[in-house]
Amino acid sequence: MLRLFSILTMSGFLITGLAAITHAQGTPGLTIFSGISSDNQLGYKLDYDGKLGSTDRYHLRIPARKLEFAISRLVINYPETYRGTFDPDAVRVEVAGDRIELDDVAWDQENRAIEIYPKEPIPADKRVEIVLSNVRNPTRVGTHYFNASIQSPGDVPLTRYVGTWILSIGSND
Repeated sequence: MLRLFSILTMSGFLITGLAAITHAQGTPGLTIFSGISSDNQLGYKLDYDGKLGSTDRYHLRIPARKLEFAISRLVINYPETYRGTFDPDAVRVEVAGDRIELDDVAWDQENRAIEIYPKEPIPADKRVEIVLSNVRNPTRVGTHYFNASIQSPGDVPLTRYVGTWILSIGSND
């Protein structure tokens, strides 16, 4: 009985420690019953922990393996439940760690989308990080699915879904 108790205690410490490490990285970690396959879950980091109603900075990452085509437009769609605000003038994109020039960033509040147009197409197979600064977090606790799509350059641009960021806002307060 003592041995079983010891094993359960150690398992509890291991799981708790793993959860703390996962949270510190800001990624979704282990997500069960999200409806999004693990292959389609994208990593992210919130600089100020997603505190309710406060200003934050979101680092939304797309791994190179998800970007098989060049990119002429990035689109982030978010749900109706997300009641935060974005600053289109405070958006930057980094490709393989280097900041790129943007032609335009449009926040379409009615359709709940942020559209990002790079000056030059982003090459395929490069890691992309979208940094949204000066974001005002919602005032209610929630988990929000932000979907990423890309559009390829060319005469017939094709839009492709690349994954979902599962953001938790206010769960650390």
